[in-house]
Amino acid sequence: DLVNGLDRLGVGFSATDRATSLEAGGSWSHYLSAGGSRTRLIADFLVGAHAARLADRLLTRDRGFYRTYFSALEIVDPGVS
Repeated sequence: DLVNGLDRLGVGFSATDRATSLEAGGSWSHYLSAGGSRTRLIADFLVGAHAARLADRLLTRDRGFYRTYFSALEIVDPGVS
């Protein structure tokens, strides 16, 4: 049902590949070595790396984090017009 619904909406699905996972891991490592706390999850970095490699923008309210670690990615905040 989910896949059919996504297809009807024209929403694509692309699994995380090795290069995206390695980029996320590198960003995660940089974050931790810069003193980042464990409040961030590796999933945050997987989302950012996936968007940076496969999309032209990311819709998020967490602008500062994604701009810091994925600076080439266009960030769109739904709360800002």
